[in-house]
Amino acid sequence: MPDIVSRQDLEKLLQAFYQQATVDEQIGYLFTEVAQLDLAEHLPIIVDFWESVLFGSRQYQGNPMQKHIALSAQEPLTALHFERWLDLWRQTVQSHFAGPKAEEAMSRATQIASLMQFKIKQAAEG
Repeated sequence: MPDIVSRQDLEKLLQAFYQQATVDEQIGYLFTEVAQLDLAEHLPIIVDFWESVLFGSRQYQGNPMQKHIALSAQEPLTALHFERWLDLWRQTVQSHFAGPKAEEAMSRATQIASLMQFKIKQAAEG
C-alpha cells in the first residue's frame, strides 16, 4: 500500500473517512444533524488542515479548536465520541495507506483529539 504523499491522497483519505463517519451510528449525527456539515464545502477546508498538519503547508487559516468548542456547546462532545472518531480515522488510514506519513496521520489525530477534549473541558468550566 502507498503512503500519504500528496494533497490528492489526503482528498481520497478524507472522502473515505467522511463516507463512514457521516453514517456512523455513534457519531454520524454530529456531522449531519448538529454541525449540518456540507461536505462539498467542508472537504477542501479539512484537506487544507491535514495538508498543513502533515506537510507544513500554510493553506489552512481556520481555528478548529474554536469550531469544536462551539459544536460541543450545542451537543456535548464526549470521550466516547472522540474514541469513535479516532477508531474510524485509524481504520480509514490503514485501509488506504501505509508508511511514515500514514503513521503520522494517526498519531497526530490522537494528539489533536486529546487537545480538543482538554480545550472543550476548559471552555465548559469557564
